[in-house]
Amino acid sequence: MLLYSSNITPRLQYIIDFISKELFNETIVITNDKEAFVNHKNPKINYSENDFSDEEFYIKPVSLLFETDIKQQPVQCFELNYHKAFFQTSGDFPFDIFAASFYLLSRYEEYFPFEKDEYNRYAHTNSIAYKENFLKQPLINIWLQDLKTALKQKFPDLLFRQASFSFMPTYDIDVAYSYLHKGRLRNFAGVLKSISSADFQSVKQRIDVLNEKQKDPYDAYEWLDSLHLYCRLKPYYFFLVAKEQKGYDKNISPNETALQDLIQYHANGYTVGIHPSWQSNDDEILLKEEIEWLEYIADKKILHSRQHYIKLTFPETYRRLLTAGIEKDFSMGYGSINGFRASVASSFFWYDLKNEQQAKLQIFPFCFMDANSFYEQKLSAQQAMEELLNYYRAIKKVNGLMITIWHNHFLGTDPMFAGWKEVYEIFLKEEVYWDM
Repeated sequence: MLLYSSNITPRLQYIIDFISKELFNETIVITNDKEAFVNHKNPKINYSENDFSDEEFYIKPVSLLFETDIKQQPVQCFELNYHKAFFQTSGDFPFDIFAASFYLLSRYEEYFPFEKDEYNRYAHTNSIAYKENFLKQPLINIWLQDLKTALKQKFPDLLFRQASFSFMPTYDIDVAYSYLHKGRLRNFAGVLKSISSADFQSVKQRIDVLNEKQKDPYDAYEWLDSLHLYCRLKPYYFFLVAKEQKGYDKNISPNETALQDLIQYHANGYTVGIHPSWQSNDDEILLKEEIEWLEYIADKKILHSRQHYIKLTFPETYRRLLTAGIEKDFSMGYGSINGFRASVASSFFWYDLKNEQQAKLQIFPFCFMDANSFYEQKLSAQQAMEELLNYYRAIKKVNGLMITIWHNHFLGTDPMFAGWKEVYEIFLKEEVYWDM
């Protein structure tokens, strides 16, 4: 496949590389040689101001991929095949799919001043996906299916990559245990808090756990091992290892043998990554220290990351992660609502808009987090099951990548999360397992 453009830019090369990976087994070659393009006898795409012949697939471009600055774009959505599109144009395709996909993948809209949520993050209500009601759709994957159909009509013999649905379970270990290994002072304070709120059941449970009469309610690790083994899944675990427990960083100390043992156990059988503390969000030195400490405990190089509370700011967060040696990040999503922040169910490389280049950081977007369903969307376990199934069906339809986030405390025995463990087990065993 050959693509012609009079101007080959880093933005254009980036999005064409992404689309090549999604649709074909080989890279689409970009040329600015008009004569070579016109004489090319195989399938070809003309991405320029003027069409040349009926033998090409023509998309008239908007200006976004040929710009070198960051400015407000005229984004006006319209209906196309029962879903949204924007950057409407002319040719063999009704909109500039290259520019529109780049706009969403690069998180272009997040580089402007925006309204912040209660955690000082980019509020999802700012996004075009939320405003235009496509947040719950892997829209780029849907567009690519439309493009595939259109290209197939133009070039019947064109071969495409055979994609398949895949599922990637991930877990954030923010608080490894509810009562265990927290020290006398923290447990005593917890007892006083429960008594002051007349929660005597929690007082009894805490005492029973500390006296080894019952299992800690947040300890779901053996159960998860069995579930992964049954479903033949390879999970990712992200550990919070903040040395100072304050604010939103409430895990037990990484100096505790119990947390070290837990990390080492999971590092021996699974992929483990860093869950950068809230304190390290604007502290490169602290971030590096946390990664190095996790590497020391796990006895392996740490290349994977997910931001605690999904604290993600462009381009600062990703630049800090790259500087710290992270190669794959799993933070692309919202910490306030479930859905597709980048409107895609595929991994992709981050494009640094301010440096105008593709970075070496690979992004793995998630669509569902238990905490969003429970705390933010106020869903019951059964409603969360329906939400999970909706994402599953949407992603399976486009043969995409489904990534979910669960926390160990949702999957243990804490009465607050009754039913959530069962929902997850049913989802994996009755839906995902049969697709793997």
